[in-house]
Amino acid sequence: MSAQILLASASPRRQELLTQIGVSFKVFPVDIDETPYSGEAPLSYVRRIAAEKSAAALKRSGARLPILAADTAVILDGRIMGKPKDKADCLAMLGFLSGRTHQVFSSISLRGFEHWQAVNVTEVSFRDISEDEIIRYWESGEPADKAGAYAIQGLGGVFVKSITGSFSGVVGLPLFETAELLAKQGITIFK
Repeated sequence: MSAQILLASASPRRQELLTQIGVSFKVFPVDIDETPYSGEAPLSYVRRIAAEKSAAALKRSGARLPILAADTAVILDGRIMGKPKDKADCLAMLGFLSGRTHQVFSSISLRGFEHWQAVNVTEVSFRDISEDEIIRYWESGEPADKAGAYAIQGLGGVFVKSITGSFSGVVGLPLFETAELLAKQGITIFK
């Protein structure tokens, strides 16, 4: 089947989620600076990053296919928690999240006939996590490239006491909002 969209991401998780709903795609990752602006609000941040990714993919590809990009950020007390820089950063992040409820913002940007965006916000509650568990988790390699230093769909799922919202949004691509935007573009799911 020919591609329905370009996916401006190399994320295997986003690819799996699109495949799950029957959307065919061509992977076209882009690399942009994802540093938050000073004082930038989390909602503004995820919307901006997703839009910049889709714009960069459009500029580089010259594609005739619609372009889908996404950004996911873990937020606690208004603080945007990116990917951990090292073991110490992972310890600090997961220590900060331990025993607390945080938010995961996932923004989608779809450029086709027009530019559409959607944002999903999900609340995730963690159980208390010991320092020893965090060290062993770091040593698994999983948290190194994950926002907030955890993967809900992987080993990090054992820290999650509950979620209120979209599991797929926490993974990195909220399927409800994605399907709504694709429908606006005339893209059929479940093919």
